[in-house]
Amino acid sequence: MGRGIIRLTTRPSIGSAAAIVGKKEADGPLARCFDKYDDTDTFGMPTWEQSEAEMQRLALTTALDKGGLSVCDIDAIFAGDLINQCISSGYGLANFDAPFFGLFGACSTIAEGLILGAMLVDSGKFRRIAAVTSSHNCAAERQFRFPVEYGGQRTPTAQWTVTGSAAILVEAHSSGPHIAEVLPGRVCDMGIRDAANMGAAMAPAAADTLTRYFRESGRHPRDFSAIITGDLGYEGSGILVDLLKSEGIDIACVHHDCGLMMYDRQRQDVHAGGSGCGCCAAVLAGYFIPQLRCGRMQDVLIMATGAMMNTASIQQGLTIPGIAHLLRLTMEENDGKNA
Repeated sequence: MGRGIIRLTTRPSIGSAAAIVGKKEADGPLARCFDKYDDTDTFGMPTWEQSEAEMQRLALTTALDKGGLSVCDIDAIFAGDLINQCISSGYGLANFDAPFFGLFGACSTIAEGLILGAMLVDSGKFRRIAAVTSSHNCAAERQFRFPVEYGGQRTPTAQWTVTGSAAILVEAHSSGPHIAEVLPGRVCDMGIRDAANMGAAMAPAAADTLTRYFRESGRHPRDFSAIITGDLGYEGSGILVDLLKSEGIDIACVHHDCGLMMYDRQRQDVHAGGSGCGCCAAVLAGYFIPQLRCGRMQDVLIMATGAMMNTASIQQGLTIPGIAHLLRLTMEENDGKNA
């Protein structure tokens, strides 16, 4: 009880959602899926950190507008980002005058926010919550690696931090998609120390979460329209598929990674693909939720992955733990397994 799959009795619904991105993302294959973008990546702000905060403000404002809602219709906000002490969330959402839960799950933050919010909506404590997150390439590079102006060479396994933000509302008793099940992730550390290979650090956590889900639920990959990972990229996606095959689980035909979907790796110089809190969040809000709503997909697993490190841990040569939180989104209001 409590360590496995949590089945949500009322199946809270995904409400309106919005995705805001930068220029490189708007030049990618999913350009038409996003609500707004800025060619300068500044969003009218003087620093990259303030630009990221503005993206969060725009994302939540846009999501509310799309749903015909005002801030007083939200009972709580669950938000986080990559910048020290989550200042993008704190500053960007400060004026919404709603209870605020600051989260850090690295790039898994959108799933963490949706899980926590959905459980509280399912309990009846809240009617509607907002899960919000963001990342900004220049802000993240400055904090975790080198300022962009430095011009440091990136390794082939490195990923491109997405400049993007998304806000997703979760509410009671609405039309689908519904959050039927959630499975909080466990920290997994397989000894990876390379900060330029986040996919390898996160893939074992993703494999652990999916293995636990399939073993407990009795379901199979073929039962789902898609199994979605957040930002494993080219390197991590291959590792995940191999790890699961060793457990007798083959997801290759239904696996989609948001980090590989965000950019065209042949045309855009992103090396192993996209990463960052905004990666999974923007692709989920802009692409997968609409795919479910229009009937192209019926039942999906979404699993956002995160590398639980900071600048001090990298400088000290510590290993990089990974985390992967899972949600099952379905258009069905109920089914035999969960009735």
